[in-house]
Amino acid sequence: MKAEQNDTLTRVGPGTPGGELLRRYWQPVALLDEFDPALDPRMAVRPVKAVRVLGQDFVLFRDAQGRFGLLDRDCPHRGADLAYGRNEGDGLRCPFHGWKFDVTGQCTETPAEPLGSTLCTRIRQRSYPLTERSGVLFGWFGPEGQTPPPMPALDCFEAPGTHTFAFKGLWHCNWLQAFEVGIDPAHASYLHRFFEDGSLDDTYGKQFRGASAGEVGGERWPMTRVMREFGRPEIRCEARPYGLQLTALRPMTDALTHVRVTNAVFPQTFVIPLSETMTITQMHVPVDDTHNYWYAFFTSFTDPVDKTTMRNQRLGSVTLPGFVPKTGRHNDWGFNPEEQASRTYLGMGEDDINVHDQWACESMGAIQDRTREHLGTTDKVIAAHRRMLLDAIDTVAAGGTPPGQADPALHGLIHGPETVDGFAPAQAWQAWWQQTVQRRRAQAPWQNPAVHTPAEDLAPAK
Repeated sequence: MKAEQNDTLTRVGPGTPGGELLRRYWQPVALLDEFDPALDPRMAVRPVKAVRVLGQDFVLFRDAQGRFGLLDRDCPHRGADLAYGRNEGDGLRCPFHGWKFDVTGQCTETPAEPLGSTLCTRIRQRSYPLTERSGVLFGWFGPEGQTPPPMPALDCFEAPGTHTFAFKGLWHCNWLQAFEVGIDPAHASYLHRFFEDGSLDDTYGKQFRGASAGEVGGERWPMTRVMREFGRPEIRCEARPYGLQLTALRPMTDALTHVRVTNAVFPQTFVIPLSETMTITQMHVPVDDTHNYWYAFFTSFTDPVDKTTMRNQRLGSVTLPGFVPKTGRHNDWGFNPEEQASRTYLGMGEDDINVHDQWACESMGAIQDRTREHLGTTDKVIAAHRRMLLDAIDTVAAGGTPPGQADPALHGLIHGPETVDGFAPAQAWQAWWQQTVQRRRAQAPWQNPAVHTPAEDLAPAK
């Protein structure tokens, strides 16, 4: 890849080609949990957060009526930082000269101006549409005055709150290299290889480690065994209205094939199975060119999600309030050479494979130099996604509508998407996986439309 193309794909600031594309899609800006005083005691006094997305600074706040506002962070008067504003219940007041703004960005008071002044009626801070889905606030940063596309009917947004859980974490690298690990089916056999399998009795909320892939000859096989013993997958990639569907086949015997179906939801989301009954929908959101937050949505197709357990499993690995990982380049990501020699392929822990992915992405550097890489056959999905990005960037630059979730005309075709992880008859694996996901979907209690009404938009920009 040429350096110019790498810059086009990775730079996200205002006015950059890649940034202009990503601004056409809804972007997560905060967990609702971040406004919970139990996680951040400051929120009990002042529910205001500084937010940085796509290389821009914003302020996110909640008023006394529970409405959220997302505004440009620099006060339109003299540019002071509104993240330090006074939240007075009916608006956010800049401490510099007292100008106040409601959640729509309308200036409601300019107290230093002469009596009778109507200046405030003519002042509006740029505000951004917000919507809430599955415990996450999303913002839309497209051209001012343009109507955002509807939120897609992905399972993680259609399931009720009882059956979803969301978490996030910060990585110190560009968003694209972080996203690409999620659409790379081959890496799991190496990066996440365990030399010994864990118990299948303590698997809740964990990925790979201890998770069951199904039965072979009456014996339950852990996912770690499948990944370890069958490290040369056949990877297939097919276009879908939302992006790409990925199929990784690992032939085991003449009669059995392991099938793993995942998805790349354009431009920055992947959907993978966590277990036989739960999926992960993960979005990589650029903070700027050299940092990104991953937002993971866990969706259950059977029982309600145990949010307390899943939250506690993950809180131990981050520092609040920024959700900054406790491991990183500063401490070699917890690397243990003795573990690498005897227990894991990587040597960076057995409980949280997210650290494995973090190392792979951050160790490439803040922005991966793709002029030095050599792609192989197993990278076909990564190559296809990069071509889609470049084509979509050109479409936006020409004034067109970008693909997938940003195109309202496609929304009737975007749903699910389906995932599977299991053992199939070698000669009939296509029928097996489709029947498996149809059965899982039919049995999901939240497929009853009476159970769930999608969340309404919150304080849309005017």
